[in-house]
Amino acid sequence: MITQMPRGTKDWFGEEMVIRTRLEEIIREICVQFNIKEISTPVFEHTDLFLRGVGETTDVVQKEMYTFMDKGDRSITLKPEGTAGVVRSFLEQKMFNEVQPTKLFYITPAFRYEKPQAGRLRQHHQFGVEVFGAPGPLAEIEVITVLRTLFDRIGIRKAKLHINSIGCGTCRLDYNEALMTYLNQHKEGLCGTCKERMEKNPLRIIDCKVPGCKEIVKEAPRTIDYLDEACEGHFTTLKKWLDALEIPYDVDTDIVRGLDYYTKTVFEFIDQDGMTICGGGRYDKLVQEIDGKIDMPAVGFGIGIERLLLAMKKEDITLATAPKIDLYVGILGEEVTAKAYEIVTRLRLSGLVIETDYLGKSVKAQMKYANKIGALKTMIIGENELKTNQVKVKDMETGETTEVKLSEILTWFTGKEA
Repeated sequence: MITQMPRGTKDWFGEEMVIRTRLEEIIREICVQFNIKEISTPVFEHTDLFLRGVGETTDVVQKEMYTFMDKGDRSITLKPEGTAGVVRSFLEQKMFNEVQPTKLFYITPAFRYEKPQAGRLRQHHQFGVEVFGAPGPLAEIEVITVLRTLFDRIGIRKAKLHINSIGCGTCRLDYNEALMTYLNQHKEGLCGTCKERMEKNPLRIIDCKVPGCKEIVKEAPRTIDYLDEACEGHFTTLKKWLDALEIPYDVDTDIVRGLDYYTKTVFEFIDQDGMTICGGGRYDKLVQEIDGKIDMPAVGFGIGIERLLLAMKKEDITLATAPKIDLYVGILGEEVTAKAYEIVTRLRLSGLVIETDYLGKSVKAQMKYANKIGALKTMIIGENELKTNQVKVKDMETGETTEVKLSEILTWFTGKEA
């Protein structure tokens, strides 16, 4: 077992790592354009943060968190999602005292104990954006536009925006009453978890994945029919602005999201196969729920990097490949190694991708290796090359060789003076 990674984890290397790195570069480029600042929070937090922030009735808290007691007898949890930690930081670092809005993004590992499947690992990675201090629908437009820009930039064409409104605490009271009336008529058909949810947060039942529960909730009341005037106006304005910006969407009343902190707008991007690529929404009471005092509106989203890469694979999108090796520098003889490596370093610092020999191989073995790794050009440095200040550079595709002064090799490759 010591040489086998735990179930639900993944080693990142080779071409997959190159693509993921490029994807994260694009994410950071987009966030710079939207003036969204990067934040990094700890991989683990006090468990109470997630109990209050994520919600005790959620599957994440009830079934999926990695929680343990540390040596100080404190309950610690590996972060299952990014929002709660960012809210904690927003409060602890007193960002609320700054001019609002505060716009933050993160790329972070996250941990959930759930059945591993395509695009969903027990240790996965999330890209998320959180916007604090903006109560109007334009904040939702902003985070949706970030996602739309990301999909356009990397070439995803088959992701459709689905939106819903689950109202606020005021209109939720009327909705919960109507929902409970309906559910009580079908209580015996609900799973054990949903029977518990009826007592704590019946809205979560709409999100249940158990087939019997899904069948029952098909005819259940929907939040959108119980919105108060303010929530209805907010949702109407959101739809009007999405129309004006020509961002296509479907109103999907099945979306309630799996975390307790959402209010008003919730949304998902879903592909043609019904796979949810990402989700988010508004959570105007989460800051106050965690802090107990500060009332601060907020909106955000989270998207799994692995899920995004899976969506790219389904559309045959390749962002990048490993950079080609510009030159392989063969070394002939231990006595020239230091000088040859000095030249290698100088070429690397100029921006070229250079590989060389570290094992004292024969010239034949070195050229075989250069061909295997796909080097575009090769040259051999030995005593004679150092004495004559001449080296032969071979083009590995055409087989042609060019004699170049060793002291001018950098200029020959780059056009820059050494």
